[in-house]
Amino acid sequence: MKGVNAAVAAVLIGTAFAVPAPSPVELDKRQSPSGVFSALNAVDTAFAGVLNGVAADASEASQIFSAALTAVEDTIKAQATARPSNVEQAVSVVSSILTPQPTNLYKNIVQLAANGLGPSASDFNLLVVGSLVGPNSENNLNLRSPAQPIYPKKSSTDAPYSLTEAQLRRVIYIPPAFTYGSKSPVILVPGTGNTGYESFSGNYIPLLTGVSYADPVWLNIPEQFLGDAQINSEYITYAINYISGISSSKNVTVLAWSQGGLDTQWALKYWPSTRGVVSNFIANSPDFHGTVLAYAVCPSFPNIPCSPAIIQQEYNSNFVTTLRRNGGDSAYVPTTTIFSSTDEIVQPQSPVTGASAFLNDARNVGVSNNQVQAICGGRPAGLVYTHEGVLYNPLGVALAMDVLRNGGPGRIDRINLDVVCNQIVGTGLGLNNVVLTEKAIGIAAVRILLEDNKVFDEPGIKGYAA
Repeated sequence: MKGVNAAVAAVLIGTAFAVPAPSPVELDKRQSPSGVFSALNAVDTAFAGVLNGVAADASEASQIFSAALTAVEDTIKAQATARPSNVEQAVSVVSSILTPQPTNLYKNIVQLAANGLGPSASDFNLLVVGSLVGPNSENNLNLRSPAQPIYPKKSSTDAPYSLTEAQLRRVIYIPPAFTYGSKSPVILVPGTGNTGYESFSGNYIPLLTGVSYADPVWLNIPEQFLGDAQINSEYITYAINYISGISSSKNVTVLAWSQGGLDTQWALKYWPSTRGVVSNFIANSPDFHGTVLAYAVCPSFPNIPCSPAIIQQEYNSNFVTTLRRNGGDSAYVPTTTIFSSTDEIVQPQSPVTGASAFLNDARNVGVSNNQVQAICGGRPAGLVYTHEGVLYNPLGVALAMDVLRNGGPGRIDRINLDVVCNQIVGTGLGLNNVVLTEKAIGIAAVRILLEDNKVFDEPGIKGYAA
């Protein structure tokens, strides 16, 4: 499916869903803020340069980022000119805007916002001047002590932490209904540019809240996962041992999205103590090999800096190369990967064995690699699904629930594919869930534009891994 033309994909989806597939609303110069079009022209020029291998100089690069922010800001502040009325329309519009081609991501975000599938004006204002509070908070008061010490090291074989225990513990958001071991804990690890709540409020938080077989918590990592991925992995490591340690020593499941999967694999490799308390690892749209599209969000790099975690996710970066050597390209715990060949952020994701999401199983712990097109090809659940769309994809949801109910890795022979592959979104999800999930991509894009701690060079590999 890689390289599927967006128009053809929209027709395919419309046919499969048996409803008209509306074209995305284009911005109207008469209705939109005047700055949007001149700003988008500058951003278009930048992306054309990326695709043609022509880099902008530092001055032009700064103008490009400023133009991208202007275009996104003005469109978000303007009222959306169209909104989907059902999940069929929402998924169809998303599919026709976000294609697997390396396109102008910021222009795509503007298009999503114009179609009611991006951040709102209030979201944008919070991103600029607001603080993260409530379920998005990265300063949580978690007073319970684990059953056994887990800091500064749980095991002598663990890598050292560079952060204090207080820093590591406070990013864990534990909902009031958490049962501390009466049910199986699930740790939700976000994607780049998002908090855990932003990543999962439209999908796995509502799906797992109140069920008998799972008890979700999530991580709101500082800088919204844009900082050094090695530091991000420390937060994941600590959360695994901490949540198990305050939950009657029960094993946990880690359910991750995007960079969350990559960094969890790093945590499992360099902190061996985590492996004994992780029953299952579910990775949605992971980039275990990085992505050739990493600089789509930094089109003028290296003439102006980019976020550390984005540089580290470039295909075959030092971070990725270090992770994959000495067996890091194989699972450490029972692992289920779920990914789409039409991912607009992570490529390649096809063929299955060559996908960035693909993990080997040299340790025989059990691995299930699931590309939605390979399993549900030609049916609604196997058509065009984006990087974030995997979080509401019917097969992805069914596999995650199979793991949580029956233990991993996920198995398609335990799923009724005749039913699941003919769904549009996962069981239990609807239009609002799709809209919330799509909004996370727009929020991440704005954060990348606004983030101050950008760098010119990839962070050095820590001594424990070098």
